[in-house]
Amino acid sequence: MSSDLLEALTALEQQKGISRDVLVDAIEAALVTAYKRNFNQAQNVRVDLNLDKGTMKVYSRKDVVEEVEDDRLQISLEDAQMINPVYELADVVEEEVTPRDFGRIAAQTAKQVVTQRVREAERGLIYEEYIDREEDIVNGIVERMDAKNLFVGLGKVEAVLPSSEQILTETYAPHDRIKVYITKVERTARGPQVFVSRTHPGLLRRLFELEVPEIYDGTVEIKSIAREAGDRSKISVHTTNEEVDPVGSCVGSRGARVQSISNELNGEKVDIVEWSEDPVVFVANALSPSKVIDVQVDEEERSTTVVVPDYQLSLAIGKRGQNARLAAKLTGWKIDIKSETDARELGIYPRAEETLNEEASEEEDYLEAYEYEGETPSEQAEDIDLYADVDEED
Repeated sequence: MSSDLLEALTALEQQKGISRDVLVDAIEAALVTAYKRNFNQAQNVRVDLNLDKGTMKVYSRKDVVEEVEDDRLQISLEDAQMINPVYELADVVEEEVTPRDFGRIAAQTAKQVVTQRVREAERGLIYEEYIDREEDIVNGIVERMDAKNLFVGLGKVEAVLPSSEQILTETYAPHDRIKVYITKVERTARGPQVFVSRTHPGLLRRLFELEVPEIYDGTVEIKSIAREAGDRSKISVHTTNEEVDPVGSCVGSRGARVQSISNELNGEKVDIVEWSEDPVVFVANALSPSKVIDVQVDEEERSTTVVVPDYQLSLAIGKRGQNARLAAKLTGWKIDIKSETDARELGIYPRAEETLNEEASEEEDYLEAYEYEGETPSEQAEDIDLYADVDEED
């Protein structure tokens, strides 16, 4: 048995990456249990499995004491010194008690232990592989489904796609190929359990990384994502490279890149806007495709009041408030949208001359942007109204 077992353990070490010493320790521990179970022994024993020598021995272990209370676990100092005079109190005396027919039991036990350890090792390797892929995108094949969950084959493991992580507008059939986002990997008694999603914003991020080289290499950065899976999403992008158009890079030639991503998400519309550290600019961009004529910011409340042309109000708000809702998620700012007529009636648009002057002093390049150098504050305010009126007519 020893030579065959040695060869088997060596092969496992090479193929599965399981240390032979670890397996030997596990087999020895299992043999101790088997010995006690099969021979009705309660004493403390140790099994020595020496594969190189081809030997297997069982030793009883007894503590050396002055007065013996349990002769299965203890031995008197006098009896111990009869075995070897060097023994002293608190030493452990070992005596071989290997049964004659223990080899058959040992072989069966060793087989069971090796099989179990191989299974555990394989599960461990699968867990390590997929735990490193959390928050990553993978290709899968729909295998089966029940009332709530969809089960997706990822090769070595079957992942769970809960109903809450499925796109409502999608239908799935066995053998369909889909891309999924790994949200969580857990250890269970039956092996690693992988949970995936089709609705997570991370899926959209990974799809853009796959489709847009400028995002993959870091030239363009995705700053934020707001998603209502299966219907519409918004992403904000930014670059420090003045020669690169971040929005155009993501859209692609004739919209090819963003269209490819939309197709993967069952026709989900994706708005791509340019990020800005200036909330006025960022909020205005986020409400695309609606036109914005004014954005008023309340830093303390982290809220904004946005003024849009009357004919653009429904577009700015969106169907069931979707456009405004996604813009608020994307920017992290509360957004209150007013039509131009309502804003004028409330007296919040156009803003007072003093307010305009305060904003002009806060931003050094404000005047340069509109070429107001040399004009009075009153002339500046008039120019802004005129600029807004011209935009409305256009």
